[in-house]
Amino acid sequence: MERRCACYYGPRMGFTVLAINPGSTSTKCAIYRDTKEAWKKGVSHAPEDLARFRRLQDQLEFRGAAVRAGIAESGIPLTEISAVVGRGGLLKPLPGGVYEVNDRMKADLLSEKYGRHASNLGALIADSLAAELGIRAFIVDPVVVDELADVARYSGIPEIPRRSIFHALNQKAIAKRAAARVGKPYADCTLVIAHMGGGTSIGIHVNGLVVDVNNALDGDGPFAIERAGTVPAGDWMRWVLSHQHDPQALQLMLTGKGGLVSYLGTNDFPAIEQAARGVGSAAGGAPEATVNGTPDRPGASLDSAACDRLIRTLCYQAAKSIAGLAAFTGGKVDAVVLTGGLAFSERVVKEIGDRVSFLAPVLVFPGENELEALALGAREVLSGETCPRIYEG
Repeated sequence: MERRCACYYGPRMGFTVLAINPGSTSTKCAIYRDTKEAWKKGVSHAPEDLARFRRLQDQLEFRGAAVRAGIAESGIPLTEISAVVGRGGLLKPLPGGVYEVNDRMKADLLSEKYGRHASNLGALIADSLAAELGIRAFIVDPVVVDELADVARYSGIPEIPRRSIFHALNQKAIAKRAAARVGKPYADCTLVIAHMGGGTSIGIHVNGLVVDVNNALDGDGPFAIERAGTVPAGDWMRWVLSHQHDPQALQLMLTGKGGLVSYLGTNDFPAIEQAARGVGSAAGGAPEATVNGTPDRPGASLDSAACDRLIRTLCYQAAKSIAGLAAFTGGKVDAVVLTGGLAFSERVVKEIGDRVSFLAPVLVFPGENELEALALGAREVLSGETCPRIYEG
């Protein structure tokens, strides 16, 4: 007799799931019928509108109203919705999976016990809507998914252990798709997955667990569009001590205004790539000369040579991180997987692929796919494929 989760809803198909993904200046939402997207909308929030709210939680009613207005435009009755799922925020480190929203989770998000981030609103908005409809609310693979192996936790300073904060939602969803492409269950695969966007997280998935990954939230890891990456520790310490910057300004140097932005003054990667065209580059080529031995200075214009050099740097550092993680399994990897917004770039895919294809086949799944990942996670619970985990705080 087939065993199913105790929360199995029955043999019917066609579950309708509302997925909500709040970002710093937008709230994205979508409705999925079974596995198909029925409606999707991104609502942008003007900075002046958000500035009216002193606390993040004060945005709940405002953002919830935007979601409700969007659903009304879709023409899909709220009574059809089987469950609401929100992007998970900064919670206690926890294993990957689907979690049902509960009072402990809401308390930790409202108090910002583990940090402040727009994603904290995902579970709260989902719970509010679900309560109105008398249905259940979930989150899926929040950014704090922590499955690190012991050897990945040590930093060299006991007071500062390494933390697992990354694009867990997309990485886990893409890992399952990559495993299907490889022809093996996710639980039997070894995959190195690079999610490349404004920040880059690169993790190695071994038998269904992300056993090592960089802290992309704080800008650790490879150089990226808006992340400085792992900077020279001693030089960074001396720079901080010699400059009178407040903590927020220092954090922005690492996350938000680091990486390509710090050199070129823009995070518009298509424009940067367009400016770089015509210069030509080859992975593994000799390093180019710099003026007085110094790399391009902050505020440099979008000249072709600077853009080309910096794109090559971004690709090299991502490839170096990918190859480094393969050491965990002695180089035995089923696939290297490239995802996120930068995976739409043929140049980025080629330059990274040329450097890491010696490890394993390189698979490409462009985009973030976060709303789909949320909806499919909730559907796994509704269909009885998995049971939701309980958040204990």
